[in-house]
Amino acid sequence: MTKLSVNINKIATLRNSRGGDVPNVVQFAKDVQRFGAQGVTIHPRPDERHIRYQDAYDLKPEVYTEYNIEGNPVDSFMKLVLSIKPTQVTLVPDAIDAITSNAGWDTLKHKEFLIDIIKEFKQNGIRTSIFVDPVLKQIEGAKETGTDRIELYTEAFAHQFNLGNKEAIKPYTECAELANRLGLGINAGHDLSLDNIKYFKDNIPNLLEVSIGHALIAESLYLGVENVIQMYLHKLK
Repeated sequence: MTKLSVNINKIATLRNSRGGDVPNVVQFAKDVQRFGAQGVTIHPRPDERHIRYQDAYDLKPEVYTEYNIEGNPVDSFMKLVLSIKPTQVTLVPDAIDAITSNAGWDTLKHKEFLIDIIKEFKQNGIRTSIFVDPVLKQIEGAKETGTDRIELYTEAFAHQFNLGNKEAIKPYTECAELANRLGLGINAGHDLSLDNIKYFKDNIPNLLEVSIGHALIAESLYLGVENVIQMYLHKLK
């Protein structure tokens, strides 16, 4: 079964909009695990506009499933991850002013940089994953960095699927098949939802984990968090 990791950034965004501690991100993380999620994901940014660095520390003793911290490996992020030592670190090349992640790594151009970063994390017992576009040469480049896994950036698939173009899955399937041959684990995330998750999962061989935040939280406004998590788990079987 593909694991579901719930990205709780939007809960922090809601909390920060009011200036207090409601909703409480630690309690929400505990709840999604209790409801069946197999992981918790956060993506702290330097301006702390949603998840704060302190949240990352507060969550550490409460995440008993898989703890995944995403982000661009700037110095402050490196120090945070090396201090917390989560289950997994997912490296994302997002600009400081990006609203959300919008591109994968150029694993060829940034090969040496990624090799050094990944080596440091792995020496500290942290599983590594890098965010990549569904391009075969980028998967090959990812292998050369020494990463344990890749995370396929799924926005293009989700957009085309919503337009009725199911052929948009093809580059993802091809990249997954290559990753499997190269011995890379496969994660995926960005704009996956209850509408498209089953089709995506059924066409990606050996999909290990999906990280879902925005859609899951939006769907939960209508259907309830526990119910939505169970719906995702059913579609991921």
